Amino acid sequence: MTDTAESTPRSDHDSPWKEALEGYFPEFLALLFPRIHAGIDWSRGHRFLDKEFQQIVRDADIGRRYADKLVGLHRLDGQPAWVLVHVEVQGEPETAFAERMFVYNHKIRDAHGVPVASLAVLADTDPRFRPEHYHDDLWGCAVDFRFPMVKLIDWDTPEAWPALEASDNPFALVVMAQIRAKATKDPETRKAWKFRLIRLMYDRGYARKDILELFRVIDWMIQLPGTLETAFRQEIFTYEESKQMPYVTTVERAGIEKGQRIGYQKGEADLLLWQIEKKFGETSANALRERVASADSDTLRLWSERILTADTPDALFQ
Repeated sequence: MTDTAESTPRSDHDSPWKEALEGYFPEFLALLFPRIHAGIDWSRGHRFLDKEFQQIVRDADIGRRYADKLVGLHRLDGQPAWVLVHVEVQGEPETAFAERMFVYNHKIRDAHGVPVASLAVLADTDPRFRPEHYHDDLWGCAVDFRFPMVKLIDWDTPEAWPALEASDNPFALVVMAQIRAKATKDPETRKAWKFRLIRLMYDRGYARKDILELFRVIDWMIQLPGTLETAFRQEIFTYEESKQMPYVTTVERAGIEKGQRIGYQKGEADLLLWQIEKKFGETSANALRERVASADSDTLRLWSERILTADTPDALFQ
């Protein structure tokens, strides 16, 4: 088996985006939605409204959720406002995306009576998928909903990319990591980009807290096969020593590596459940979900081999 197929983990982009938005929300707006950033009174702070949003999503019940964040803040005129940030990280376009943006916006406004700005960040690689507008019309009774949208691959050009690399906004590293994670398939090239982005943090003189937080986000977005991940970490440790900046301590390194192992195991479990669903149906996959999720990596690999020849779900566990 080649190193490429050696258990390259499936990237989970939702969680790093949520972490990055919580840690760098003003910087996120300043980079991707500067006009909105300029209209906010940042001296009054901002707060994440996770409980309120969870209730709205539960009531909406319109399919899969993505990396969504609802944030309460104040405009420069002193009036309160809420910002709904919706990050779409799927590789394929979704026809219901604009409708979901409208439904969320309407339900938030209806439930809490505050102005809501819905922002879309599209991290997929399809240049044609650019939803900015939802329209519905029945006998002259019409809805026309428009929302600001940013397409991340628009930064991946010879003209725009240098501005990201030169930016002192820490969220630029998140955007670059997302673009490279989606657009770069060759493991060696992914490793080179991962090292380059991590090194930028040190070269810019970021504080230790920022380096550790951004390291986790980049490390989560750009995942590598096992042997390349080991080589990457050794390069980082060597680079830290040369800079006399041992920010990622032994304890933190162990925590990062533990997180990577958990991420690999979850990816293996999700893949096996997908195989079970395709071969034996959704009912079987749901019935076995808890058992598969609690298995260790060695067991998951064994079951993944057995499913190739198993005639029934029970045959996986013999």
